[in-house]
Amino acid sequence: MPVDPLHSATHQLPRGPRSSAVEVRRSARRSRTVSAYREGDRTIVLIPDRMSEAEEQRWVTVMLDKLAAQESKRVFGDAELAERARRLSAQCFDGRARPASVRWVTNQNTRWGSCTPAEGSIRLSHRLQGMPEYVVDYVLVHELAHLLVPGHGPRFWQLLEAYPRTERARGYLEGVVAAERLPHLPGARTE
Repeated sequence: MPVDPLHSATHQLPRGPRSSAVEVRRSARRSRTVSAYREGDRTIVLIPDRMSEAEEQRWVTVMLDKLAAQESKRVFGDAELAERARRLSAQCFDGRARPASVRWVTNQNTRWGSCTPAEGSIRLSHRLQGMPEYVVDYVLVHELAHLLVPGHGPRFWQLLEAYPRTERARGYLEGVVAAERLPHLPGARTE
């Protein structure tokens, strides 16, 4: 009986309580290369079968960082932003949050996004462009939730539990805000 070169015994690596799943697939055909890609809410990491558990852990971390860096360089327009909002509404809110418009704006420098529930309009700050996609998605989910619950009460925060990367995205944004408040060091390059 021939042996399948791609082990069917894939496994999940926990990446925090609410982050997406990481699936590692070992292959006898792979001798040295490691690759990774996103598949919905999952990250698939392909590694050679001969790797040790320690090497696997190291490569998973390296590949997750590489994917995040690639995603942070990607900028998309208003049409794609609206499509992402539609997909996220379906995924997190059973399609109940239906914005009339979703667009990037350049006049929001103190907030990441805003929503006008009466108009059904969502606006995201241009400062989010270039951030990891999971961060942009979190801000979209946050604003979509305002179409269902206008304020920031317990019901609102309960809605956000539907997005698995809420805590991670909030931490990222808090880090950005904290970094902006740091004093500039003498001799540091400004661009």
